[in-house]
Amino acid sequence: MEKLDLIDQAIIECLQENAKQSVKQIASQVGLSVTPTFERIKRLERTGVIDRYTVELDRKKIGRGLCVFCHVTLREHKLELLEGFEKKVVGLKQVEQCFHVAGDHDYLLFISVSDMEEYEHFLKNELTAIPSIANVHSSFVLSEVLPN
Repeated sequence: MEKLDLIDQAIIECLQENAKQSVKQIASQVGLSVTPTFERIKRLERTGVIDRYTVELDRKKIGRGLCVFCHVTLREHKLELLEGFEKKVVGLKQVEQCFHVAGDHDYLLFISVSDMEEYEHFLKNELTAIPSIANVHSSFVLSEVLPN
């Protein structure tokens, strides 16, 4: 496990807040000059602490304003069924995230679609078409509560 000091943690927080800010901006926020800040960011990338950079979209503005947490239970827990389910589900454009979980269900999917009609179509024609699924339980997001 990579040891992170307070400056590394501050750099990570800056990047999580806005990954597009310049190294100069990050350096001024963490109290270092540009070169050591740049070197620390590169080390965090090289060691895998920073895995990738992504973009967070406004789902409503791109027509995917309905968010659903979908709990999926499989019929059996054979390795080939688990792997087959995972391969199929990550290929579905509506599925933003897929987690293999312990508890009452086997998988938790985060799905975004335009509306209830699209979700119904997705559920009937794409998700439940995967043969290893025994049960699906959907929870619809009313609002998102973001940390400060």
